[in-house]
Formats: sequence, C-alpha cells, structure tokens
Amino acid sequence: MNGLLIGRFQPFHHGHIEALRFALSQVDNLWIGIGSSNKPTEKNNPFTADERKEMILSSIDNSISSRIQIYYIPDFENHKKWMENIDSIVPDFGVIFTNDELTQSLYSKRGKKFLQYHSENEKLFQVLILEKKSSAIKIGMILYLKEQKLCCKKSVLKID
Repeated sequence: MNGLLIGRFQPFHHGHIEALRFALSQVDNLWIGIGSSNKPTEKNNPFTADERKEMILSSIDNSISSRIQIYYIPDFENHKKWMENIDSIVPDFGVIFTNDELTQSLYSKRGKKFLQYHSENEKLFQVLILEKKSSAIKIGMILYLKEQKLCCKKSVLKID
C-alpha cells in the first residue's frame, strides 16, 4: 500500500523524520507532499519548496530513497480544488499521514484512512520558526539543519 505524508516542513526537522520513519513502517511506498509550495518566503513560510525538498533528501538514508517520492502541493483557497489538485499530482494512496485537523476532516469525508504522529521535536522547531525575525536567522537555521543532517543520516532514518 502507498501512503501520503503531507506537510509544510518549515523546516524539515527531527519530528518530521520520526513521522517519516513511522509512515514508512506502515506502507510500502510513501509520497511526500510539500504543502504551500506556491507560497513566497515570509515569516510563516521561511523556506522555499526547493529548500524544503533538499532538507528532506539530505536527511534520508539511501536505503529508503527508493521508497519515497516528493511532490509539490500548492495551496488553494478552495478545499475541493486543493484535493482535486492533489489527486492530479500524487499517485494513488491508501492512507494519509497528517496532524492537520482540516486535512484529516477532508480526507475522512472521502473515506481515506489517516494516521497521526506527534513528536516533541516538532513543537520545539515550530516555536523557533515562529520567533524568526530576519533573513539572518533563516541562514542560521539552514546552517543548523545542515549540521544536524549528518546525525540524521547516520542514526535517525535507518529502517531495519
């Protein structure tokens, strides 16, 4: 079975890695949807879709890269159009992994199964990003994430 893990990944952090690991334990293949891919960089979206994709790819172990594909998911003001757009971009999937209540509700109405995964790391990084005030902090966060990448690659995302 295929699954979809959808999120903004602003930034992609250890909590997301744990969610990715959990999702991969439940499905054969995982489609990763980078949400808000059409949004310009701003306080709530400090990283571009390409930067977020690079964070994900640089954080995963080569042994699982064949089991994932990454898709850009732009935002729409209309929920129906948003879901139709996902259907046109992402291959079929049987389960969606999301902590977003709106996404859960929309997919539940379509009969899709969803699973949640929560992590303390996710809350920590959300607080750091919300406190971001300038591009200098964005650069610092990118450098921090690059330092953390080695740790993630070596120990966090190896699937047994």
